[in-house]
This record gives sequence, C-alpha cells and structure tokens, in this order.
Amino acid sequence: MTCDAHRVRAFVAAVEELDLADPDQLYWAGRVTLCGDPDDLPRYDEAFAAWFTGTPPRPRRAPAPRPRPPTIAALTPPGERGEGDHAVGEELRVAASGAEVLRHRDLAELTAAERAHLRELLAVLRPAPPRRASPRRRPARRGGLDPRRTLRAMLASGEPVRLARRARARRPRRVVLLVDVSGSMAPYADALLRFAHVVTRAAPAAVEVFTLGTRLTRVSRQLRQRDPERAMLAAARAVPDFAGGTRLGETLRGFLDRWGQRGLARRAVVVVFSDGWERGEASLLGEQMARLRRLAHSVLWVNPHAGHRGYAPVQSGMAAALPHVDRLLAGHSLATLERLVVEIRDA
Repeated sequence: MTCDAHRVRAFVAAVEELDLADPDQLYWAGRVTLCGDPDDLPRYDEAFAAWFTGTPPRPRRAPAPRPRPPTIAALTPPGERGEGDHAVGEELRVAASGAEVLRHRDLAELTAAERAHLRELLAVLRPAPPRRASPRRRPARRGGLDPRRTLRAMLASGEPVRLARRARARRPRRVVLLVDVSGSMAPYADALLRFAHVVTRAAPAAVEVFTLGTRLTRVSRQLRQRDPERAMLAAARAVPDFAGGTRLGETLRGFLDRWGQRGLARRAVVVVFSDGWERGEASLLGEQMARLRRLAHSVLWVNPHAGHRGYAPVQSGMAAALPHVDRLLAGHSLATLERLVVEIRDA
C-alpha cells in the first residue's frame, strides 16, 4: 500500500476536522483518504490495528452481486415449463442439450417449435466471403518492389531510404447460390433460403441468389433486406414455381445464357442446392454443368440426401452433374450448413 503526498495532505486535513478521541472517525477518515484501491483495504486495516491499540470497526462491504445464469432459448413450449429454481436449471440444461441435438437433426423432420429455434440459430451465423487477389496493388511490408514510392521517398529526403514494397490487394470473391425450390426440395427450401439470406447479408455486393424449378428466378434483391421475415416474404412473392416441378438443365441454361456467361459466374464460387431429381433431359444438365465449371472458380453441389447413410448419387440428374462438381456436400442439417460456410470461405 503506497500513499502519495496528495493523499497524506487530504488525511491531515480530514483529521483536523474530526474528534481525535473517537477511533471510528479516525479510522474512516484514513480509509477514505489513504486507500485508493480495494486491495488496499486489508493492508490499511492491519496498519491501523498495529498503530492504534483499539480494534478498528468492521468495514461495511457491499454484498457480492449474484451471478445471473446464462439464458438459452428453450425448445419446450412456455406452458410446459416447471416452477422454481430447480425447474429453471433443468430447463437450461435441456435447452443446451436440445440445441446441440437440433444442429444434427434433419431439416425435413423438425417440428414448428424446432423450426423457430432453427431460425434463431441461423441468424447468428457469421459467414465470411471467399477472397481473391485484386489486379490493384497496395503498400505492404512484403512483396514486390514499388519503384515509384521508393523514388518519391528518396527525392523527398535526398538520401537512400528503405525500399517500398507492394502486394496485390484482396477483395471478396463473388458467390452465386442456386436453390432448388421444386416439390422434392420443399421440406428444405425454407431453411436453405434463410441460409442464403444470412450469406447475402454478410456480403450484399458479392452474393447473388437464384431459385431453380420449372423456371429461373433471381431473388438477390429480396434477400438483401435486413429483416429475415420480410426478406422471406418478398422472395416467396417473387418465386412463382415454388414446390413445382424440376427442370434443372433448362433453368441452368437460362442462368448461363442471361447472367453467367456475361460475367456473373466468371471466377465465382457457385453453390447448387438440389437433390438432383430432373424431369428434363439429364444430358442437357450435364452439358450446362460443364459450361458452368469452365466459367466458375469452384462449383459446390449441396444435396440434402448426401448426409444420409447409404446414399448413392444414382439419380439421373445427379449422375450427370457429378463429373463437373468440385465437391458434393450434405445440406440436411444445421451442422452441415455450418460446414458449408467454411467450404465457401475456403473455396
């Protein structure tokens, strides 16, 4: 415990205003003026007791704040919750374990309450867009020599200076999400579109989203809205063929002819969400996937059934597309979507 001159002068000034015969007043005057940190209090008590014969009064300490238990949204309906502290503790443990179980549950088998909880878990995802080297260069500690900056520094100082370096800047790489909203994908379509909304909100200028069915629909503008519910309603109004048929080859050709060939798919990470069921010609789908692979930086295919035991890509559309896909991933649960975030970032 150390006291500077200001604290000593304050203590002397306080003593002049007190009754020296009252040890309580003397104790509290020293405690207020000489102690500048909570750690000083025990040392001050020992010094006061050693110097004065009287025992100092017990200091009044504020009660320690009661720690608040962490709040976790429970999966059980409000009417089924128990009463008392024991019930709250049990509920929190059930909620924590339930959230972990929910991460691995099939999206098509969730109840209404679990789907609501899933929306909350999707909202906290923080996807990072993939990065690519920009043609422009920026100052850097390591990299190639920057002759102009080096020469300007030498002319300004008149003496040789440290060599300036430069390196290519990094910028977000475009991500294109193609979401199958046909009847066979209907149990997964809502969760996948919400996932697309989270990815879009992370990098609005670098993400494009289309839906595939009997026709192609661009929903990038709708999913750029901040509120997820408004974004989903706007996307639902924009998609006329929700839960309809599947013509992957034709819709993919429409995407490449109108947007992809002109630059939207060039050097982009393209993610196709589909189970591979094709009502049209599988050969057409294979041809368009080959076109897409030549344009894109990376092509990922997310099939909700790929995560099930015993799955084999025997569907005609899946078999035709697989040779032109960099990675076939599962997309049937929250855990697989979290893994997809990493795959997109590292693509």
